[in-house]
Amino acid sequence: MTATLEQPALESPRRMLHGAVRGGVANLAGTVCTGLAGLGVTWLAARALDPHAAGAFFAATATFGLGVTVAKLGVATSLVYWPARMRATGDLSRLGYCLRIALTPLAVAALVIAAGLWFAADLLPGRPDLVRTLAVFLPAAALSDALLATTRGLRSMRPTVLLDRVLRPATQLLLLIAVWALGWGPDVFAALWALPYLPVALLAGYSLGRLRTRLPVGPVGPIGPVGPVGPVGLVGTATPGSIDFTPRRFWTFTAPRAVASFVQMALQRVDVLLVAALAGLAPAAMYAVAGRFVILGQFVNQGVSQSVQPRLAERLAVRDTDGANLLYRQATAWVVLTCWPLYLLVFTYAPMYLGIFGEHYESGVGIVRVLAATMLVATACGMVDMVLAMAGRTWWNLANVAVALLVMLGVDALLIPRSGAFGAAIGLSAAMLVNNLVPLAQVVRGLGLHPFGRATLLAAALATGAFAVPQLALALVPETGLGLKIAATAAGIAAYSCAVVRFRTVLMQGGR
Repeated sequence: MTATLEQPALESPRRMLHGAVRGGVANLAGTVCTGLAGLGVTWLAARALDPHAAGAFFAATATFGLGVTVAKLGVATSLVYWPARMRATGDLSRLGYCLRIALTPLAVAALVIAAGLWFAADLLPGRPDLVRTLAVFLPAAALSDALLATTRGLRSMRPTVLLDRVLRPATQLLLLIAVWALGWGPDVFAALWALPYLPVALLAGYSLGRLRTRLPVGPVGPIGPVGPVGPVGLVGTATPGSIDFTPRRFWTFTAPRAVASFVQMALQRVDVLLVAALAGLAPAAMYAVAGRFVILGQFVNQGVSQSVQPRLAERLAVRDTDGANLLYRQATAWVVLTCWPLYLLVFTYAPMYLGIFGEHYESGVGIVRVLAATMLVATACGMVDMVLAMAGRTWWNLANVAVALLVMLGVDALLIPRSGAFGAAIGLSAAMLVNNLVPLAQVVRGLGLHPFGRATLLAAALATGAFAVPQLALALVPETGLGLKIAATAAGIAAYSCAVVRFRTVLMQGGR
């Protein structure tokens, strides 16, 4: 969490995991804020706006998210990968050059895409005025993400936690509460949702500037033996005290990641647009509300991944396969430990979850349960996309997400006209399975890594025993009341908490 970088030194496995846990806990705490604020925004949109206006808002934010992803050109991953490798080899003298190579094209692309959305708004699903409102803030969102990625690459999680996990979502929620209280329309709703990206971008630049003043600028010695990582000719061989970095190598790594990032975002956003176009704005609103918990789980995954990512890049840079595998397995265990209870509880209480948002959304129980079951499988695979990227296999990553998107589009085109939002849920489920199981096979066979360590299996067993088994047992009993179900859940939470404390050494740091 500290912004000061010490001279690189090869960490012991215990210290490596301790640092990852410390950053991960802070990021998870911020992620809780992000997730709760996101649910609050969804609830406010569902309550403050009628279903058609809410659907238009969700469609506009989906378009905004796709635009931001395209504008980033994939550099967010590269601005973790390359600074981490520079740190691993002990030479940060080319960090400023790396930033210029990345941020100049990003700024141009962001302005072009914002202008494109402004002029093409009439051609997109939903309300053009909302799309134009959000387009104004697109460059700030893209720039802030890239700047914060660089601070993570230098092992400083604090800017990401404070700015992107706490300040931005909390400000969005507070502003939208004011909109709801004052009874303003969806155009103001959208504008104030996007407004916090401006101060976050400025503060992210300030944080990176302060961090750079504390860094050593010349060779200080590598953290370990450095050799080629990834496909031959992609990353090359770095000698101690330097790194083989050129604009060509930067963009060779980044280009497939740019396309993959867009496709990955399309997997998360385009289904809302398809439902709006093929079934209407009200079904799109129901689909967005029913699947909102998936984003909460993805925030947790992202929070853990961002803490582990720079350390994983460093370990792969010095060809420490054992260290990389330990990080991957423990990170997967932490995500399972956190997310499986959420998904199992949402599956059990799907009607109550939807009832929070109003009676218009209570028919989405099937959507919730399909997505919750799928996310259990996806979570158990761990951060496979990030592992491939940090190993230099960005082309593999691109192929995987492209296939997953094609699967989703095919299923959506077939099922949405017939089944509406539920058909989109089936399409997203199929895509998520492809996008996790295929790269998992590649990570196992191509890199010799896998996520199924003792900690992962223990976390899965504890969550299943505490939250799934009691509910399955109650399902076999006829006429089980809600009170008994809640009592079983409370007992499961207590047992789960005790078990996590009892096995904390294994779950947190892989110990016995």
